[in-house]
Amino acid sequence: MTLLRIENLTASYGDSQALFGVDLQIAQGEVTALMGRNGMGKTTTVKAICRMIRSEGALTLDGHDLHALPSHKVARKGVGLVPEGRRCFADLTVRENLIAAARPGDWTLRRVTELFPRLGERKGQRAASLSGGEQQMLAIGRALMTNPRLLILDEATEGLAPIVRQEIWAALQLLRQETSVAILLIDKSLKELAAVSDKAVVLERGRTVWAGEMAALTSEISEKYIGV
Repeated sequence: MTLLRIENLTASYGDSQALFGVDLQIAQGEVTALMGRNGMGKTTTVKAICRMIRSEGALTLDGHDLHALPSHKVARKGVGLVPEGRRCFADLTVRENLIAAARPGDWTLRRVTELFPRLGERKGQRAASLSGGEQQMLAIGRALMTNPRLLILDEATEGLAPIVRQEIWAALQLLRQETSVAILLIDKSLKELAAVSDKAVVLERGRTVWAGEMAALTSEISEKYIGV
C-alpha cells in the first residue's frame, strides 16, 4: 500500500524555483533513499513534505492531501522528521526532549532507550552536554516518540565518528526489520544506504531522474547523478 505519494512536485524560494517535478512513492514499511548531489532538491523535497515551504503538485500521505495542512498537523498525521543539524532542545534534558512531542503508540521512553542505550544512561543530562553522535541519537529518538508512520532522516550520520555512524545504521536496520514504519533517508554514504534501503530515488536539478529498486542502481547511474 502506498503511504506517501508525490507527483510532479514543484517548489520555490521566493522567485527562485528549486523543484521542477519530483516524483516519489513510498509504501508502508519501505525504506527509500533520496539521493543526488548537493543542491539538487533533496532537503527542499523534505521541507515540502513537512509543509515548511509552499509547493504544488500531488502530495498525499495515505490519501490525505498534505498541501492543506500546516506543519504540526502533518506531524500528527504521522510524519516524523529528523532534521539536518539535529536541532535538539539544548536546555532540556534527554528525557524532556524525548517526551516533549511524544504521542501514544508503540514507541515509548523505554523502547527508545533500548534502541539507543546511551540515551538511557544520560536521560538526566541536558542535551547541550551530549556529544554530536548522542545528540543525533536523541533527534532520532524524539522523532520516534511521535510514533510516526513515515520517518524522514536528513543527513542523519553527517559529521559523526565512524563508530557512532555504525550504531545509527544498525538502529536503522533494526527499524527496517522489526517495525512497519516507512523511512525516507538522505545520506551521502551509498554503501550504507544500499544495505538498508529497498528503493532509491535520484534527483538532478530539482527533478526525479531515476527511481527503482536499490539493487538496480548501477555504478553508471551513480557516477552520472551522484558522483561516487
